[in-house]
Order: sequence, then structure tokens, then C-alpha cells
Amino acid sequence: MTRLYLAGPMTGIKYFNAPAFADAAFRLRLVGYEVFNPAENDIANGIELGKFDGTEKLSDHGFSLRDILKQDLSWICDNAEGIAVLYGWEKSRGAQAEIALANALDINQMTVSRWISLAEADTATEEAA
Repeated sequence: MTRLYLAGPMTGIKYFNAPAFADAAFRLRLVGYEVFNPAENDIANGIELGKFDGTEKLSDHGFSLRDILKQDLSWICDNAEGIAVLYGWEKSRGAQAEIALANALDINQMTVSRWISLAEADTATEEAA
């Protein structure tokens, strides 16, 4: 099972874009990927993303962006075999950092849709064999 990190924009989007992250993670898991969803990780660490409009500074609510990014980037270093990017990732400083790290580590990056198509093609090939 390929382990994917889900990268995309959060800041400036209602609920820090958690619904889009959840949808993408669900669709990737359906086709067999193991997914690290940073929004799920934030929620697991006590950040109630559903209470935010996305413009707040998390540090004003007792959360450290340094600690959050450290967890996310460490997971990429230690586990990621691919990066699945959400629409708009290019405008996100966090996602840009994640992609820069993936490039340094020679980890493939594709859109969520492309990863899903790849898995479905692999499944079809296996079933035909």
C-alpha cells in the first residue's frame, strides 16, 4: 500500500479547508492508499478546525505553526512515498514547503485525481491478468 501525504491550501479557507482534505483522503483510501491527512492530524492534536473561518492565527489559540509543520514534514521524511496535491496548493506556503521537501527527497507528486486514476489502472491491469 503506497503511503501518500495530502498537501493543499488551508489558511484563508473556511474550516482551514478540512472538508476538502477529508474528501480527498476518503477517495484516496477507497482505492487503496494509506493517507496522512494534515487536517485530521490537526484535529487529533486538539485543533477544532470546524470552529475557524480559516483566517485566524492558530498561535492566538495556543497552537504552534512550527510544531504543526514539524509533524507534517517529519511524516513526509519518515513515511511518504508520494504527495497528493489539492487544487490551489501553489498558493499555500505550507504546501510549497511540503513540495520543496518532496522534491529534495525525490518523492513523486501528483494531483489527487491522478493518484486515483493510477490506482484504478493498476487494479484493472491486475484484474485482467
